[in-house]
Amino acid sequence: MHTKIKEYRKRKGLIQQQLAELVGVTRQTINALENGHYNPSLILAHNISETLGSKHIEDIFIFDEEEEE
Repeated sequence: MHTKIKEYRKRKGLIQQQLAELVGVTRQTINALENGHYNPSLILAHNISETLGSKHIEDIFIFDEEEEE
């Protein structure tokens, strides 16, 4: 899964630690998400999307079907 978390986070003027605190995870989790090393729960994906001002989870989290094959 690819994400646009970093792009949206920077638009909001947030550092990883600030975003992590807003959504209730560690900075390391945000880092792992931004680097594609961790797939979030649906609840976490929703919270991140909402916090970053996106109306749709799909704007931030890009599901790559080829990775699933």
